[in-house]
Amino acid sequence: MGEGLQALDIAACSFLVVAWPAYTWFADYSRWSEKGLPNAVNQFRREWMVQMLGRELRMVDLLIQGNLVRGIAFFASTAILLVGGLLAVLGASEQAAVALVRLPFAVESSYAVVELKIVALVLIFVYAFVKFVWAFRLANYSSILYGAAPQLSVGSPLSEEYARHIGRISSITGRHFNQGLRANFFAIAVLGWFVHPALFMVATLWVVGLLYRREFRSNSLIALQSLQAAVQASEAQEKSADQ
Repeated sequence: MGEGLQALDIAACSFLVVAWPAYTWFADYSRWSEKGLPNAVNQFRREWMVQMLGRELRMVDLLIQGNLVRGIAFFASTAILLVGGLLAVLGASEQAAVALVRLPFAVESSYAVVELKIVALVLIFVYAFVKFVWAFRLANYSSILYGAAPQLSVGSPLSEEYARHIGRISSITGRHFNQGLRANFFAIAVLGWFVHPALFMVATLWVVGLLYRREFRSNSLIALQSLQAAVQASEAQEKSADQ
């Protein structure tokens, strides 16, 4: 049934293999990442740690952390369930190939190519699961650090140093969680491959644009930047008044 892997299929897969790591580098590791939404949130993560160290009772902090852990656990569970469902579909690839041909504008592919597409989705969700599980572990480690942290006065050198290190672990947790979420978006792009390789390429480009819009041009980022500017202005005024 159908044809084997075509040049357009290879081009579409190559486009994803290049676009995904390139965007990850741009959003998480390049100098432009400092202007993104994750970095803006990380600023408040560090401030949260400073305030947490100054509190004698930290039930609120642990409650917030618990909500974050539950959110990560939900996505990890969803990813592994999707892997199991896709493996079940892989065992019925012939029926899946027949059903896909009935979709509008769908190209006819061989059973082997359909299996390759399913395997691609499996690998993406396995990657997402690994990212979510590691974020889950780091979030639990952070909870332990919250419990072990001494009560320190806000603004003291030890408080700043302690908050910086705990905030760094929290930021790494958020980065792995975000990378797992991005995998879910790119899995949506791979779904376009089941219809046509050209749609796969367009969907990949759309996902990159969507991620860039949300992480570097969203209203949420503008709100956080405005809040940061207001806090910095207030702190500057307080220092001027003290002098």
